[in-house]
Amino acid sequence: MIRCALVLCGAIWTSVAGASETSFDHRIWDQLLKQTVVVVSDGYATQVDYAGAARQRPQLERYLDQVASVQRLDFDRWTTSEQLALLINAYNAATVELVLTQYPAIQSIKDLGTFRQSPWQRPLVRLLGEKRSLDNIEQELIRTSGRYNDPRVHFALNCASIGCPALRPEAYVASRLDQQLEDQARTFLGDRSRNNLSQSTLRVSPIFKWYRSDFESGWRGTSRLPDFLARYASVLGLTPDELQRLHTGSIRVSYLDYDWRLNASN
Repeated sequence: MIRCALVLCGAIWTSVAGASETSFDHRIWDQLLKQTVVVVSDGYATQVDYAGAARQRPQLERYLDQVASVQRLDFDRWTTSEQLALLINAYNAATVELVLTQYPAIQSIKDLGTFRQSPWQRPLVRLLGEKRSLDNIEQELIRTSGRYNDPRVHFALNCASIGCPALRPEAYVASRLDQQLEDQARTFLGDRSRNNLSQSTLRVSPIFKWYRSDFESGWRGTSRLPDFLARYASVLGLTPDELQRLHTGSIRVSYLDYDWRLNASN
């Protein structure tokens, strides 16, 4: 009887431990976003109240400490949605923290770089046992890890600039990650200031140029950039005839300029 009870207790403990390993609490980051992110431009963009974020910097640092506590062995046991939600949130939280190191004395995140090192190359957040830069999180942990292959992540990662996709006013969570990424994609592509058709040219954000290979990597059957854009034809405002012309190449794709000014609300 005692042995059975011990086995049962062990099973319960394993279940609880397993649940804790695959459940990361993003509530601190979620609350900070809800309090500091301002939706503008009819919902197509957001600005950040960095002054308000500075006042709540201890909460931001607490969240980043929680991120730093995740062990690689535990992370590797999580589902891909749980992993990707953590990586996106960590990237965005670290970006806000980076801006706060010099705010309000900067006009652009680029002001935080040096002649030898861009701001994205600065090691600034501890994650999975290493102090990592934003580039390391995006390029190595997300893009080239071979785990995710979802180009919509580029509509979720925020670089603190007006030209960036909106910083979502809530944390990404595994249970709704696909829905959140899809909403980010549709919001970004629906913004005519960043993506628009002019005569026979579809002018889009340079994000599609910088990461073109990701949009042509076969995600949900799309192996060409026009095919990816065609998935969002209605959001882009394309007529059936224009959609057909996009498929056949008679509508060409060009790239707009990028606005690197800080996405500050004040």
